[in-house]
Amino acid sequence: MSERPLASEVEVALDPATAFDVFTREFDFWWLRGPINNWDSARVSEMRIEPGVGGRVLEIYDEASNDALEIGRITRWEPGSRLAWDSSVDDVRIDVEFQPSGQGTRVRLTATLPPGGKDAGGSSFVRVTPAWFGSWCAERDATPHRPRETARLAIALYYADPVAAARWLHDAFGLQPVLELPAGGEEAGWIELRVGGSSLMVFDADESAGDGRTALDVPWVFVDDLDAHYRTAREAGASIVEEIHQHGFRAYVAEDLEGRRWTFAQARPTQ
Repeated sequence: MSERPLASEVEVALDPATAFDVFTREFDFWWLRGPINNWDSARVSEMRIEPGVGGRVLEIYDEASNDALEIGRITRWEPGSRLAWDSSVDDVRIDVEFQPSGQGTRVRLTATLPPGGKDAGGSSFVRVTPAWFGSWCAERDATPHRPRETARLAIALYYADPVAAARWLHDAFGLQPVLELPAGGEEAGWIELRVGGSSLMVFDADESAGDGRTALDVPWVFVDDLDAHYRTAREAGASIVEEIHQHGFRAYVAEDLEGRRWTFAQARPTQ
């Protein structure tokens, strides 16, 4: 079996040298914060690419205590031309090329997985970079240079056809998808739309029907201390539907006095 590549590209209105510099130096600004956008979304405080061959791609939790996750190790560092790293969390290899184009620079990403290799999320760069890096390059001259955080309040909506619903919300109401929306007939996966700094997640109604009821909307609230919040809610009589669990975000689900469900998630240090 040959190696299996996955590729994507985006054109940005920057020359190749500047595009390379923005990709690496401003990684923390263009990598979008969100519930599942990091290995530990509840604790991440910075995303960083260290320069040069041997440098690390890092998800930083607490720099003072050197608490960080190495996502990758740089294998090629050619400013204005090429960047590559081997994933440290699985067997994926990422190659990023910066090619002159009519719009400025075409940034092409390729993820390669060797036969029998494991992809535990290392290829995510290929899927998210066109939307996230592309939008940052278009906005960076007119917006503060700081991480693009999400608001403390979000909402999840449940639809019988989440893909069709998300596309309609985008076309009719102008809600912007975090990632390219699936085509009709494709599996929905994670669908997240943005309204400013707020998130709206779109899920399959069947996913919430395990207890015989279908959720129509679920508020999400990000709190400073999830464990303390959980204890307070339980002591106040909230019915805990889902205990604290981790899936990128760390959260629990509870019902209020009239049975409406709420998701409470751990806020990031910078959120």
